[in-house]
Amino acid sequence: MLAPARTPARSVTGSRAVAEPAARPPYWRRLLPVLTLLACVTRVPSFAHPLWNPDEGYLAVQARLLADGGELYETVVDRKPPLVPWLYEGAFAVFGDASLTSVRVLAVAAQLLTALLLASLARRRWGDTAGRAAGVLHLLISVGLNPEDAQAATFEVFMLPSTAAAMWCADRRRWGAAGAAVACAFLTKQTGAAVLVPVVWLLWRHGSPPRGVLRLTAGAVLPLLAAALATDPAGFLFWTVTGSGAYASFTGSELHVLARGLANTAILAVACAGLIPPMLRALRVARTGSADLWLWPASSAAAVAAGFHFFGHYYLQLVPPLALLATAALHVLPPGRPVTAVATSACCCALFLAWGLFAPRPGLVHTQRLADAVARRTDPGERVLVWGIHPETYWLADRTPASRYLTAGLLTNYSGGRDGPRVGEKYAVAGAWPVFRREMTAHPPALVVDDSGGKPYAPARIPSLRHLLRAGYAPVATADGAVLYARVPG
Repeated sequence: MLAPARTPARSVTGSRAVAEPAARPPYWRRLLPVLTLLACVTRVPSFAHPLWNPDEGYLAVQARLLADGGELYETVVDRKPPLVPWLYEGAFAVFGDASLTSVRVLAVAAQLLTALLLASLARRRWGDTAGRAAGVLHLLISVGLNPEDAQAATFEVFMLPSTAAAMWCADRRRWGAAGAAVACAFLTKQTGAAVLVPVVWLLWRHGSPPRGVLRLTAGAVLPLLAAALATDPAGFLFWTVTGSGAYASFTGSELHVLARGLANTAILAVACAGLIPPMLRALRVARTGSADLWLWPASSAAAVAAGFHFFGHYYLQLVPPLALLATAALHVLPPGRPVTAVATSACCCALFLAWGLFAPRPGLVHTQRLADAVARRTDPGERVLVWGIHPETYWLADRTPASRYLTAGLLTNYSGGRDGPRVGEKYAVAGAWPVFRREMTAHPPALVVDDSGGKPYAPARIPSLRHLLRAGYAPVATADGAVLYARVPG
């Protein structure tokens, strides 16, 4: 007697989705090595330098402070949720804190996991070939930004698996898991919660009962409550939600910020050069009811624009939805067109890899010289204050920060290159200056480094810092343009 035929599941459009073949292991055994190799190749430049950007430095310093007994959102602060600082802390505890190699390996794993989730999602909807295309396309275009944005092991890279997992779970009506994935995305970076928009649409489109809504809500809320309780609830709320009003303002350096946004959009467009034409033709997909294919990139684009900074690494959030949308577009093209599109993407990927491997990094050289000068003029147990926007100086010099505020941006709102009228003491994070003054009184730094380079947050424009330097410090040296002040005895 023959077994009953397997009925294909219905897709969110109401049409029959492509049933996944019964012989799954061979498919994944063939695809997994390919995606693993591609993930490793596309992340090779990330291992070429000790640091890629200040975010890596900030996380490295945070991890050391947490390992030494620091408390997140109390003695260790940032405007970000806790998962990535904890990830750095755990990696350092296992593999040591002298190198970022461990977290960069984890970044490779994060990109691989994202590619696998997209492959599974596309395969369920459009078949085996589409699954392979989605995984490959994600990895090819994931490097399509300035290398310091694409190759750094920071918040956006570790957010991507959670956003892809949220869509994967929602596509299978696993609402509790989808909510948990949305929460994990938020706890990695706040803008990760944008994936909730297509998830909610899928919930509505599937016609799920109130139980589905409750599961989604519980899955999203419980991890947030756990994270708040594991840190400091009031501090968690302040630093991740309510305390960034000045940072998110559009006022100040509008032309500079808009130029950055246009430039980074153009760079990502180059990486997607082979995919943009078929995606434009894929407007027909929207008419079939697959609105989630458009809601995901649209909500991600809104998340990129949130805060009006348009940093290049923000654009990484767009990569998974664009890869899935491109896969849907290629699926309906005549034979031969998809091959051309993937080949073009591979060529663009090679250009970005060459950029990452061979482009000079003058900013890193400056920070290394500054760190060497700090290390020479202080003892390992002494505290240091680096007045600038390069917190990696502390990590490279292996010195303890004198303040919980690791950059001048938190004390002046000089963030994202914003150098207009909203820079100064009164635009600092609420309550930061009284805390900073208490820190300077309780544990005066042995060395203060003015790395402002004459920018709007220079000591000459910050009365409290100017008073601190005049009252107890004297300039003793310069290092690559930065001025070093040693504490005056007495």
